[in-house]
Amino acid sequence: MDGQENPCDSWWGLVKYYATFVMERVELGVEAVKQLLSTLSSDERWGVMMAIDEAQPEMFEELTAAAPDWVAWMG
Repeated sequence: MDGQENPCDSWWGLVKYYATFVMERVELGVEAVKQLLSTLSSDERWGVMMAIDEAQPEMFEELTAAAPDWVAWMG
């Protein structure tokens, strides 16, 4: 793998990139977040939520409190 990027690193980088868009939508409401997440794969959705929790734990708590059924979106 000399000179090649680790696929896990590139996946995590992409997920963190998506998370920035989701975080921008939190202030627009749960439906805006849900709409954006619906365009991603299940793995990407879970990764985005993990990335938000890592980067902005307060925002993660705000989002999950506003949408207690958020786990159902992950499927």
